[in-house]
Amino acid sequence: MKFSIHQKSSDRRKFVKQTILAASGVIGLSNVSLGQTPNALPNGLKILFQGDSITDAGRDRSGYYANHSRGMGNGYVYQAVSDLLGQNPSAGLKCYNRGISGHKVFQLANRWEDDCLQLKPDVLSILIGVNDFWHTLSHNYKGTAKTFDSDLRALLSRTKEQLPNVKLILCEPFAVAGGSAISEVWFPTFNDYQKSVKSIAADFDASFVPFQKVFDEALKVAPVDYWCPDGVHPSIAGSYLMKEAWMGVFNQI
Repeated sequence: MKFSIHQKSSDRRKFVKQTILAASGVIGLSNVSLGQTPNALPNGLKILFQGDSITDAGRDRSGYYANHSRGMGNGYVYQAVSDLLGQNPSAGLKCYNRGISGHKVFQLANRWEDDCLQLKPDVLSILIGVNDFWHTLSHNYKGTAKTFDSDLRALLSRTKEQLPNVKLILCEPFAVAGGSAISEVWFPTFNDYQKSVKSIAADFDASFVPFQKVFDEALKVAPVDYWCPDGVHPSIAGSYLMKEAWMGVFNQI
């Protein structure tokens, strides 16, 4: 049986969506589909995205107030906020992006009062860790996986002390195989940072977004250059994968 171009395209989209669902751990939940919010959101919910360049994604730092389009950057945060605001026009959502390119956990901690605590988010999403490892190779940074684990635990403890009701989403740092910045020297050490985030998520009752598995599955559909050319910073398509996975997890909290 021959497939038309449209049929093949539809099959690819279905496969990508199924792999994201599976990787995000939400497959089999009949009341959830990616890109849809199953339950009404609390009015005025504040959502804060934190992290490094992947979250920053070239955002305009002057667009610091809620829902500012240029302040969301051009990556997965912009796409996620587009979904959130477009699907919930009467919810009064307030979304913020405070990712800063190049940052590691200790740098988040140094700006945490201004860039997190004073905003009093109801949902705090953090994607951090790639620089905590990468900069040991390229920026003479002396931190280790244990440093990363200790710093992140301290940051979250501080956050929960001041914001005891905040819902946490911890995103897995990722390295996409074949990317121009990724080499064999990354492994197995980088895996320790990923394991740390997953363990911390469990310890702090945080939701976990398994971005590594999302990209590993995506490589079965298209090459690394399509999703994440340097293996660290996603393309538009890679940002879409991240947004879909993030929304799938967000919809369950």
